[in-house]
Amino acid sequence: MLTRRALLELATVGAAAAAVPPANPPFTLPKLPYAYDALEPYIDAQTMQIHHDKHHQTYVDNLNKVVAAEPALAGMTVDELLQRLDTLPAAVRTAVRNQGGGHANHSLLWETLAPAGKGGKPGGRLAAALDQAFGGVDGFLTKLQAAALGVFGSGWAWLSLDAANKLSLDPAANQDSPLLAARRPLLCVDVWEHAYYLKYQNRRAEYLKAIPNVINWDYVTARYEKLAG
Repeated sequence: MLTRRALLELATVGAAAAAVPPANPPFTLPKLPYAYDALEPYIDAQTMQIHHDKHHQTYVDNLNKVVAAEPALAGMTVDELLQRLDTLPAAVRTAVRNQGGGHANHSLLWETLAPAGKGGKPGGRLAAALDQAFGGVDGFLTKLQAAALGVFGSGWAWLSLDAANKLSLDPAANQDSPLLAARRPLLCVDVWEHAYYLKYQNRRAEYLKAIPNVINWDYVTARYEKLAG
């Protein structure tokens, strides 16, 4: 049973979600860096269109409504909102965690995917770090698929950098981001059903076996170089 406090918080968040977003919203839907069908046969065009145009757009719209209703959030980037979640007004933390996380996570997801054969290979310091942490790229991919397969319900699997600049591979529930734990995200795999169900139905393992074919390693390598300093 929900407590009185929980009901009040839900009511407050609901009111924020119903607020009218500003005429020039701070958050916008990023364009896909490729066509909807560019990831076929591994991820189908209809899934990509619905995933990007509907699901991601909804997170953006809802986040803008929350920010519009809470002056304390004005001017903050989505990364800052998530990194400072514990300092935000209690009434909006859940909404920011879910809607802000959904926006941040998907924005990175689109960049870490590439058409088959065009994503390159891990290079430079990232390749060496993968060797050290996972015994190489193949070892990492095996562990990545296991982490994603092990997510109960909806969520993600993340490769990120911790405070010591070491690679961390972790599952996460719902729209949680490594930013919540002061880590810097590098690569993600979406295991919400809307990411794969049209093509793979309940065969999450089959979907996860396809993901290595469309990882944009060039982007992940460049991101690692930037974030590792």
